[in-house]
Amino acid sequence: MQKIFLKKQTTSFQRKVYEAVKKIPKGKVLTYKEVAEKIGLSKSYRAVGNALNKNRNPEVPCHRVIRANGTIGGFCGGTKKKIALLKKEGVIIEKVLSFVNKTSIERLGGARWRGCLQ
Repeated sequence: MQKIFLKKQTTSFQRKVYEAVKKIPKGKVLTYKEVAEKIGLSKSYRAVGNALNKNRNPEVPCHRVIRANGTIGGFCGGTKKKIALLKKEGVIIEKVLSFVNKTSIERLGGARWRGCLQ
């Protein structure tokens, strides 16, 4: 029996988020709030996270978006994979603290991740 995969519909908000995230260069990261600001909806950072959670397009580098408080945030492949992808792209991660189901980054190399699309 052949499997059929249906293409999911995306909203205009999701498309805006995905386009903004596609512009984050390798080796840089933005916060969910910074992505929301890039699309002109600064208070929609939680909605940005929800949109990225629904993304399954490998062309959208969701791993380049982190939380404003320094924690890694979610990723479909898990936080270890997200950290590995960021390291592979040259993001400096100096110290990672693991807690029950939460990974916190103390420092991501300061300017290397702040406002990279300016």
